[in-house]
Amino acid sequence: MKFLNGASMPDIIRNLKKPFVFLHKDIINESSYKFAFVTQLLGIFFSVVSLYFLSKLVGKAALPHIQPYGGDYLSFLLIGLALFGYIQVALNSFSNCIRNAQTLGTLEAMLVTQTSIPTIIFSSSLYSFAITSFRIIVYLLFGALAFGLNVRSANYMGAIIILFITIICCSSIGILSASFIMVLKKGDPLSWIFKSLSWLLSGVYYPVSILPDWLQKLSYFIPVTHSLEGMRMALLNGYPMRDLFSSILPLSVSTIILLPLSMFSFKYAVRIAKINGSLTQY
Repeated sequence: MKFLNGASMPDIIRNLKKPFVFLHKDIINESSYKFAFVTQLLGIFFSVVSLYFLSKLVGKAALPHIQPYGGDYLSFLLIGLALFGYIQVALNSFSNCIRNAQTLGTLEAMLVTQTSIPTIIFSSSLYSFAITSFRIIVYLLFGALAFGLNVRSANYMGAIIILFITIICCSSIGILSASFIMVLKKGDPLSWIFKSLSWLLSGVYYPVSILPDWLQKLSYFIPVTHSLEGMRMALLNGYPMRDLFSSILPLSVSTIILLPLSMFSFKYAVRIAKINGSLTQY
């Protein structure tokens, strides 16, 4: 049985299995480091406790600025840092995968297979997103059970949509970063600049409203600003979809621009590396 692109059903099934093969490989590799898993859980515990005491220190001084987000600084922080966990994975996982494949000598073998470049890129990040999702769930559960994070009235569907668009948008920037690694081997300025600007201007630790006016205007050009705003409004205030549109629209526009640009850049970087014969160099 042939489909429109000429692929048979067995071919389609094999292509669908490939991401899970990558995921299975990464699970086997990471599960051999059991103590690292335990230390990650301890890290979550200490992180949330530290944030709790930080929120106590800030106290009522933050109330006028975080009133639009429910008035609880700890909840404001937890949502911001949880979302930024996904953003960091999206920014770093692709370039880390390329760098590891270069140093292990598997990059050239991986790229000469019949597996398409988009499949390789997507599959290589599956484990990172899966383990980050687990960490974030534990993170938020601990915050809810121990320190009163209240998301019972949250718009979960709106939050999932914002998270999905955010991951695609930031993954596009991550793929652009991987393109730099493919050609330059070391020295990826794009991810570092984007991450630094996001920490400073997007409202991870503090609301954008406390920034000077000119920095507030600059922050609107950073997709993470809209991600954090929309996620907090969805989870802490339970905003309906129509009220989240002001965050979803700029995120979607950024994604529509960045995703095809990133795929083109990565394919071009692979072609340059093949011409230069530098796929095996690192």
